[in-house]
Amino acid sequence: MTTPRNATPPTAGEVYALIRARGRLTRSEVGRLTGLSRTAVAARVSALIALGLVDESAPAPSTGGRPATYLSFAADAGVVLAAAVGRSRTQLAVYDLAGRTLAASTLDQEPGVGPDDLMPDVVKGLDALLAECGRADARIFGVGLSLPGTVDQGRGAVSDSPVMSGWDGVPLRPYFAELTDAPIILDNDVNVIAGAERAPGGSDLDDLLVLKASTGLGLGIIAGGVLQRGATAAAGEFGHNKVAAAAGIPCRCGDVGCVEAIAGGWAVVRDLRRAGRPVAHVRDVVELANAGDAEARRMIRDSGRHVGAALASAVNLLNPAALVISGDLAGAYDVYVAGLRETLYRDATALATRELQVVPGAFGDQAGLIGSAAVALDRVLSPAAIDAAALS
Repeated sequence: MTTPRNATPPTAGEVYALIRARGRLTRSEVGRLTGLSRTAVAARVSALIALGLVDESAPAPSTGGRPATYLSFAADAGVVLAAAVGRSRTQLAVYDLAGRTLAASTLDQEPGVGPDDLMPDVVKGLDALLAECGRADARIFGVGLSLPGTVDQGRGAVSDSPVMSGWDGVPLRPYFAELTDAPIILDNDVNVIAGAERAPGGSDLDDLLVLKASTGLGLGIIAGGVLQRGATAAAGEFGHNKVAAAAGIPCRCGDVGCVEAIAGGWAVVRDLRRAGRPVAHVRDVVELANAGDAEARRMIRDSGRHVGAALASAVNLLNPAALVISGDLAGAYDVYVAGLRETLYRDATALATRELQVVPGAFGDQAGLIGSAAVALDRVLSPAAIDAAALS
């Protein structure tokens, strides 16, 4: 990070990003890595200490002369909150600034519930979690909120969700007004799962397709290490692609012929009910499959087959290093992926699949929460955000 000649010297926010990435550094190490003078390092460190974002305490190993001290990333300086809203379940959690879980809970809701009914419960749940983990008075740096469908991050609202009736265009920030005035960072559910795969403990690959196979189907696209959103933030809306195998079959979005209509978790539930099984959710189907139910296993494998065939063109176009499988159907991973691999490797080119890895998500059913928190942390602890706080 040494500053090139004539370049703008690193700001306090950039020094903070360096300390956050490394965990701890001495002042002399900061100077060496940034090219800043001792005086400039002192000014930036003083600003960060005043904000409570950096601690200076533990002595570094002595090399002679005056003992140096470490500048440490202050993970306990505050918290971020995360809420991953699904159609029938909402997950909530509190994280410290290092992304460690302090408390978590789950809300079950009726499918089709609107924001006026659900969002007050989300806020109450987060408030209760703050009390549960002893952080009721902690500074809330931000809230990461994810939902199915295309989102308008500027407005803080869902702009198009085929499955969340009544949410389109409704600003969600006002629901948090009594809890916090911190930024509310809204994103699509699959995008945050894809972001979780790039968080510590996830993948170190730069080209990934991240499939969420749950009640619905969605695709997160990471190319060159960057999440791809598309011109209208609709990249990865995979579940409503038209496929020949679904011709004439109604989809829950109101159209016909979508891959979800034959391969989404809701479609598997529909078909298994018709076969006489008393299932209410895709998680019930997975439980039956894992207990050895032949019909549930067949339907999950068929779902994987349909998805693999539909994904083949995306694999050809984008040539990812890995296809990451997440969502509720990943609970029967071996069965689901057996079907998916069968058609994916049949229909995609040999070149595109030669080194392709098909792997489970790194964080299981916590990926939505971890990704929501990661999105929030990256925004509220960015160099620009820290510099703005230092100037305020």
